[in-house]
Amino acid sequence: MGVNQTMTEADADAALVGLPPWKTGIGAAVGALLALTFIVAGIWKITDPVAASVRMTQALVPSALSLPAALGFGIAETFAGTLLLAPRFRRWGAWLAGLLLVAFMVYIAVFYGALRGADCNCFPWVRRAVGPAFFIGDGIMLLMALAAGWWAPPSRGRRTAAIILGAVFVFAFVSYGVTAARQSGVRAPATIVAGGKPFALDQGRVFLFFFDPTCLSCDHAARELAKLAWGQTTVIAVPTQLPEFGSQFLDSTQLRGPLSPDAELLRKTFSFVDVPYGVALENGHRRAAFAGFDSREPAATLRKLGFAK
Repeated sequence: MGVNQTMTEADADAALVGLPPWKTGIGAAVGALLALTFIVAGIWKITDPVAASVRMTQALVPSALSLPAALGFGIAETFAGTLLLAPRFRRWGAWLAGLLLVAFMVYIAVFYGALRGADCNCFPWVRRAVGPAFFIGDGIMLLMALAAGWWAPPSRGRRTAAIILGAVFVFAFVSYGVTAARQSGVRAPATIVAGGKPFALDQGRVFLFFFDPTCLSCDHAARELAKLAWGQTTVIAVPTQLPEFGSQFLDSTQLRGPLSPDAELLRKTFSFVDVPYGVALENGHRRAAFAGFDSREPAATLRKLGFAK
């Protein structure tokens, strides 16, 4: 009886749209493929918001907005993908997915000069560079969204859709709460090597700055950090690559502090996606971590926490 009822509803939808079966079949197929893409991308952002916020910062999103943007897009993508999976919601999901794709392409077009050639890892496990092929790929997905929405029955059930959106919101904020709790409980190694001698991380305030001497973003971040009055806070610079150029990097950026060769040891405790990256420690406990650097952050937060003036 359940199967017959489902078939009857499907036939009624097809009749309502007035489309031949091959069009409704193609719409359902491309909708399912698009749903999988958006759900995977959205859940990745929701479950790893720190890594997603780093990608946002690399795409020139202001660091203060990178985490909210990562969570917001994660929620929107997951919601759109979920709607695409259900025939009764597919048209709504297709329009939402299409809107997200258009907004993303417009953003990349506006900043194309600055982002051209940069990695655009909007979807996990898929590495793309900003260039003509990027717009071709997103254009194909936009056509898929249009086909899925146009060749779908009119959507219905706003209350159920709202419940789905609420569930995605709850999932996102619970996931973020777990991530924040894990970060706040991290304790640094008791001792590392800094400036060629042992240095105790469990005493006083310490700011660890992870960098790559060849990274232009790291260079900019270091120059902004050099403008701060650090007071009693010790800044320790940790090169993640090419440590032989670490001293030259500090001299050129005028960032004062000893170099530490213990990047691998520290990365076992403080996992991060890319440099520049900073960690504020107080008596060995992490007070804050910074994946985005600009003229405002992390300076504002460091001043608020008392690490700098």
